[in-house]
Amino acid sequence: MTARTTDVPPTPGDPRRSWLREHSELGVCVMLLALGVLVLTDALTMDVEITQRGPVGPKTVPVVVGIGLLVIAALLAVDVLRGGRGEAEGGEDIDLSEPADWRTVSLLAGVFLGAAVLIEPLGFPLAGALLFWGAAFTLGSRRFDRDPLIAAVLSLVTYAVFNNLLGVPLPGGPLMGVL
Repeated sequence: MTARTTDVPPTPGDPRRSWLREHSELGVCVMLLALGVLVLTDALTMDVEITQRGPVGPKTVPVVVGIGLLVIAALLAVDVLRGGRGEAEGGEDIDLSEPADWRTVSLLAGVFLGAAVLIEPLGFPLAGALLFWGAAFTLGSRRFDRDPLIAAVLSLVTYAVFNNLLGVPLPGGPLMGVL
């Protein structure tokens, strides 16, 4: 009879786990690599008519950004594998022994997704105001007298800058006739 071997999950003293913990910055390298490939793929498959191109076409900036992301990912990976480590700033007051505040992160993600869903039916000014106020509330502000007002002003100014000054059309929703 032959002995059967099974993969045993790594234990805390396992060298594989400690190597991954010491080289955790490689996760950032993988993310940058994936983002660079995504940007390059999207840029190179972009349909551009010859009449839309000038000396610098719409593909130029995304290609440069994609190549830059790939180069940065490679350089960071080489640095990490050679023993380089990111150092915390002197002014950081983060206690790494404390667990992450997943409630706040989840609430912020919910506020963001809610604004993304509401932007089409309500328009940017209202959805943006809800986004700004919801983020402030989630992060601890409880000034119900001023926060909604600040959120509304910030949202309207953002809408006006993008829609009127920069020419980036944002959905106005029910306020389209007023703004």
